[in-house]
Order: sequence, then C-alpha cells, then structure tokens
Amino acid sequence: MSDLVRKQFYISKNHDVLLKERAKELGISEAELVRQAIEGQLGKIKFPKRILSTWQAESKFIRELMSGGPVAGRRTWNRDNLYDV
Repeated sequence: MSDLVRKQFYISKNHDVLLKERAKELGISEAELVRQAIEGQLGKIKFPKRILSTWQAESKFIRELMSGGPVAGRRTWNRDNLYDV
C-alpha cells in the first residue's frame, strides 16, 4: 500500500499554468512536481523555535497583572456591557 496521502488545496490560475508547463518540461506529473518542490523547500524554510520558558514567563506576567484587579481611573465597563442582553 502506498504511503501517499491525498491533499486538496487552491492555487492561483497563474500558478496552475506554471505548474502544468514545468511538469510537462520535466516529463513528470504535476503531483510529483509539487512533492519535489515541497521536499526542496522544507529544508530551506527556517521556522522559529518556540521556547516554552518564554511563553511561561509571559503567562505568569499576565496572571500577575490580572490579579491586581481593575486599574484605578481606567475603564469601568467590561466586554459584556457592549452587547444588548
């Protein structure tokens, strides 16, 4: 059994034309060209690493701010006040 997974996505008309032309030039299917393009690009794209300690520190900071309650002299309404009940 094949290890391929079916994916469905949209591309622009221009990309469709380019994909068809390039696949024909190379003598391969459009699907194979897309697979090769993905494989080639994944190694080049650098995704930022998420550092858990940074998010934990941010969460702690937010909780500390919230524990102080409303800031004096600031708004007195809350989100629920914006809607007709």
